[in-house]
Amino acid sequence: MDLKDKVVVITGGAGGLGLAMAHNFAQAGAKLALIDVDQDKLERACADLGSSTEVQGYALDITDEEDVVAGFAYILEDFGKINVLVNNAGILRDGMLVKAKDGKVTDRMSFDQFQSVINVNLTGTFLCGREAAAAMIESGQAGVIVNISSLAKAGNVGQSNYAASKAGVAAMSVGWAKELARYNIRSAAVAPGVIATEMTAAMKPEALERLEKLVPVGRLGHAEEIASTVRFIIENDYVNGRVFEVDGGIRL
Repeated sequence: MDLKDKVVVITGGAGGLGLAMAHNFAQAGAKLALIDVDQDKLERACADLGSSTEVQGYALDITDEEDVVAGFAYILEDFGKINVLVNNAGILRDGMLVKAKDGKVTDRMSFDQFQSVINVNLTGTFLCGREAAAAMIESGQAGVIVNISSLAKAGNVGQSNYAASKAGVAAMSVGWAKELARYNIRSAAVAPGVIATEMTAAMKPEALERLEKLVPVGRLGHAEEIASTVRFIIENDYVNGRVFEVDGGIRL
């Protein structure tokens, strides 16, 4: 799919990976609909991108079905079509399943800690994917859905919630490819490794150094490297139903 004049929706689009993708796609001539819960960040992102492309921001809670349905209706009204969805929004609330000392359980991952991550990362991806697919079909557009999974989809210590959500995202991506091909809609996923972000920048230098040593290429990934992978999926019409691991060779 040629991105020029295509309408691309990006969740979590006001910062981090989402904003890096927005800049990348804008360079290709795409029109952008950015979804984020942070209104202030949305306004700054749209102002930043506004000189290079047509862009609109939508402050939505992707865990709220009514909000998502209404939001995608607004996007369709504003742009007249939806060609691409990138399900990028996600959160972390890490913790051990249980902690124990001397045979006594001292702590447990709370239900809220588990469910809040599932709600954003998995349910939010489902809701946005469903509404985007419906909009693509009803506006007669060929479409692409790219979901952001994670290296953690294989399972990781202290991430029962996050790993489960990202494994689900990967599985949905493959299933959607099979379901939606009849409507000329492709689906795939990207599973990033450890990417340089505001979060990693705030880590202690010694902890960051240990993390970098775990990556065979010897460094963290860059947001632009994930953005270029997503763009490749969008632009290559023979890519479908696959999960692309972009992780520098690290294995948890």
